[in-house]
Amino acid sequence: MLDRFDLQLLNLVQRDDSQTAERLAEAVPLSPSAIARRLRRLRGGGWIARTIALLDARLASDRLRAMVTIEMAEHANPEGKARLLKRLTAADEIQFAYEVTGAADIVALFDCRNMDDFNQLTERLLDQEPIVRRYVTSFVKRQIKFAPFIRLDERG
Repeated sequence: MLDRFDLQLLNLVQRDDSQTAERLAEAVPLSPSAIARRLRRLRGGGWIARTIALLDARLASDRLRAMVTIEMAEHANPEGKARLLKRLTAADEIQFAYEVTGAADIVALFDCRNMDDFNQLTERLLDQEPIVRRYVTSFVKRQIKFAPFIRLDERG
């Protein structure tokens, strides 16, 4: 079970995982060695799934990004759905994909070099997939906020 110190550490490392245990000890009332042990336990226990580098939005400014909502044709076809989800998950160009409620079944963010790449990707992933009834694309004009952060408190 996670205690309040674990939750404080998880909040801090979500914002900047490069902080040293000494620096984290300035915000969490534990010794640097206790913080280092807790972080190892949190990583080992799967509470910290992975550490990644988030690139500056300027690197994506010349890229074509699109929010794509996907409607499936056959909800009773678990094999087709599994195949589509596997293909979306495997494609590096898909930055995120969520199964959602409402008119669409999946919402995904596509990141491509240009329109030709986007067209090739949709043809490969969506147009040739029988379970896809239709998809709607909205192109991203600019990124306003990107913050993959889950605020944790003692209530969870």
